[in-house]
Amino acid sequence: MKEDRQLAKYLAHLGYGSRREMEAAIRRGRVTGQGEDLRFDGEPLDPPPGMVILMNKPAGFTCSRADQGRLVYELLPPRFLLRDPPLSSVGRLDADTTGLLLFTDDGKLLHRLISPKSDLPKTYEATLARPLEGHEADLFASGTLMLRGEDKPLLPAQLEVTGERTARLTITEGRYHQVRRMFAAAGNHVEALHRAAFGPLTLGDLPEGEWRLLTAEEVASLG
Repeated sequence: MKEDRQLAKYLAHLGYGSRREMEAAIRRGRVTGQGEDLRFDGEPLDPPPGMVILMNKPAGFTCSRADQGRLVYELLPPRFLLRDPPLSSVGRLDADTTGLLLFTDDGKLLHRLISPKSDLPKTYEATLARPLEGHEADLFASGTLMLRGEDKPLLPAQLEVTGERTARLTITEGRYHQVRRMFAAAGNHVEALHRAAFGPLTLGDLPEGEWRLLTAEEVASLG
């Protein structure tokens, strides 16, 4: 039936399998329900294209599919990697950085969030190798700090000292290894880095290594 072929195509785009496999799954009764209550093997169907995922990234995982070693995508259901349009991380956290990481298959949203014109604040908690000296907050807020190898100063950033060797830094850019390079420019070294917030989003009580879908309201809050 035409409806079954259309459903098989839709399921294939969600990553459940090839169209032929989905046609067979429909014939075998693995797809049940109707409309918004569709289920696959008794489980609610994955969201349609446009979903956004929030993950509490653990250390030791990289964000590029081409890298060697453990990848953040391994923490998601394997079928998510087969979705069309594809699922991608919103920017990257390096392997040693933990915390809030977003994924989406919405290309327009992805490009808007990673665009240099995006001014969404991102907050990081840093543990440093040496005690803070007291000049860092003014330096980061000045709007004149130039990172090594670059010819454009950083936008002002807000530093909150939380301990002798700990601080919370909020930036509105996303340059390569920016937070680590900022502290290096201030004469220090980041030993541990955790992203605590992305715009209005925080991790809440989400355990490390776990993920959840954003609500429509949360997605809208990203602007």
